[in-house]
Amino acid sequence: MSRVCELTGKGPMVGNNSSHANNKTKRRYLPNLNDVTLQSEALGRGVKLRISAAALRSVDHRGGLDAFLAKAKDAELSARALKVKKAISKVDTAAALDANA
Repeated sequence: MSRVCELTGKGPMVGNNSSHANNKTKRRYLPNLNDVTLQSEALGRGVKLRISAAALRSVDHRGGLDAFLAKAKDAELSARALKVKKAISKVDTAAALDANA
């Protein structure tokens, strides 16, 4: 299982451990990933994603999963998140067409 956030693309970073004697050894800084189920109003169901805690706060700040995915860049999203984004946009366009008719 890869350690990459499905919404932001945040992954492991590399740095150094620094001992008291100032010896340096390589280490990895892993993102704080959580398995969450986010509710989509457009789809009317929950979507399971593995996202970072920072991404979870961003989703709440933007007003939910649908609003977050509408503004998100496709390059940062995982394949599963892209599939959800396309499904949400499909439902939204269908609702807009029904409202105009």
